Amino acid sequence: MGRKSSAKTQQRGSAAAGSGAPPPPSRPPLGVIAGIVAVVVAVGALAYVRSGAAPEPSSSAPAQAAATQTVPEGPPASAKFGPRPQANLPPLPVQTYAPPRPPDVVRAAYVFAAEHPEILSYVPCFCGCERSGHRGNDDCFVAARDEKGDVTQWEPHGLDCAVCIDVATEARRMHASGASVRDIRAAIEKKWGGFHGGHTPTPQPAATH
Repeated sequence: MGRKSSAKTQQRGSAAAGSGAPPPPSRPPLGVIAGIVAVVVAVGALAYVRSGAAPEPSSSAPAQAAATQTVPEGPPASAKFGPRPQANLPPLPVQTYAPPRPPDVVRAAYVFAAEHPEILSYVPCFCGCERSGHRGNDDCFVAARDEKGDVTQWEPHGLDCAVCIDVATEARRMHASGASVRDIRAAIEKKWGGFHGGHTPTPQPAATH
């Protein structure tokens, strides 16, 4: 009899000890989970709408920027000075590092800009130099002229810019082959018009050029 009572007491003690163990973690109610999901979906939708409203960059950006610029009416001021051969040009600015093109190509671009403003003042540049006030490719090389049209000061920007040099070089070669100013302008626009650097607000040459 005593043994049975002892066994029952031990079983009760074990049950009591077992009831003191921590309960298993409870799951959050379904309503809370649904609320969290709804918040995540709402945040994602808002982010998608905002990202969709932002304009995507495209190759037409330079052309659009050029369209919003104010293009001066009439011929460029320097166009009246050309063609003007010049025997006494000032020395080119001193450069302590190699230019992006061979020195003879760079010098030829400067000389062409000096002697043919009637061409390069109608040819745009596409390197973004319009932000510095340039109106055409001639501004990349010539900073000032006297009342006769002789160059008195060079623009050093052209020394460091492959785009400026390449545009002037192509214009020089087309001119040497007999191309008109309008044909030179059209060919350079076709080649460089999609370039992402920029576009100077350069007037179009007259139909007679």
